[in-house]
Amino acid sequence: MDAKDPKIKKGALRWLLRETIGNLVLILILFGLVGRWDWWNGWALSAIYILWSLGSIIFILPVNPQMLAERSRPQKGAKKWDLVMVSMMAVFLFATYIVACLDVRFGWATPFPLWVQITGFAAAVLGYDVILMWSMVSNAYFTAIIRIQSDRQHTVATGGPYRFVRHPGYVGTILCYLATPFLLGSPWAVIPAVLAAGVLVVRTGLEDKTLQAELPGYQEYTQQTRFRLIPGIW
Repeated sequence: MDAKDPKIKKGALRWLLRETIGNLVLILILFGLVGRWDWWNGWALSAIYILWSLGSIIFILPVNPQMLAERSRPQKGAKKWDLVMVSMMAVFLFATYIVACLDVRFGWATPFPLWVQITGFAAAVLGYDVILMWSMVSNAYFTAIIRIQSDRQHTVATGGPYRFVRHPGYVGTILCYLATPFLLGSPWAVIPAVLAAGVLVVRTGLEDKTLQAELPGYQEYTQQTRFRLIPGIW
């Protein structure tokens, strides 16, 4: 499809609107639950997501608006099991925010030390704003829902971080998920964060099987890049 296609423009604008509203809603949820506006951890987490949105506008929108249009809503051909897993991840991630905010507000557990919170922030930035963004820039078919994009002449991404593992975007996302409770200073929030990351690991395995079975050239790619998420392990 031509990037000037009205449907693509409309989809990209829909994505932009959704991201803007999503970031604002996240801010309201975080600070509404924690009960104050001077919580630096909440602003740091919000900044991570806003920075990712800005990165998408700067690096992806000018060259591949169709990717953002695809991410604006579920597309035909999406796997039903994937829709379930995406919903599960969203629930666990949302639970991470809720538990963390209430933990901070009511003092359910001793907060992580400041250096741990700062380390969590750095890890989340690395995962979401560096590794995930690099993966999206390197893969023109990186969408929110798993589907073989035959309508876009779907091909295998092999450059950038895809030289090291087959699902680098998920590496970055999992890192961000696991870092979030440490950034927010909440020991209790580790539980839903680990569950969210666990679902994504399972999703990675299922997606990899789907790509091997349905995407031409992916089987050969698995011989070149052997590991899904962690080099030398899996």
